[in-house]
Amino acid sequence: MSKFDEKVELYQNFMDKKGLKFDADLLKAVTKGLGPSIYKRDAETVSGSDAKECETVKKNFLIKKLGLADSPSLDEAITEVLEQIGKSERSKYRAVVYYLLTKKFSKESVYGM
Repeated sequence: MSKFDEKVELYQNFMDKKGLKFDADLLKAVTKGLGPSIYKRDAETVSGSDAKECETVKKNFLIKKLGLADSPSLDEAITEVLEQIGKSERSKYRAVVYYLLTKKFSKESVYGM
């Protein structure tokens, strides 16, 4: 099994544990879109308590990648997704956060789905 496949399996197991339903193909596409950052411990996760980190998710993913217009609803969506994963959960995997945001805004088409 490749390192990439191991990461995808880790994220799938995490989502199963959290009771989050997912489309394996979309999760794999979102993970692939993150490139080498999934192999760096710090870059692999999102710190929900860090306002700067949440701003980065909004600017680099929601606005640039998904093509959404900046609005308060983006901040609300990030907060909602982080709560869905669990505020006490230390490992908020970026691939899982981005997957849930992609589904929330019905932007699967960005990944060819």
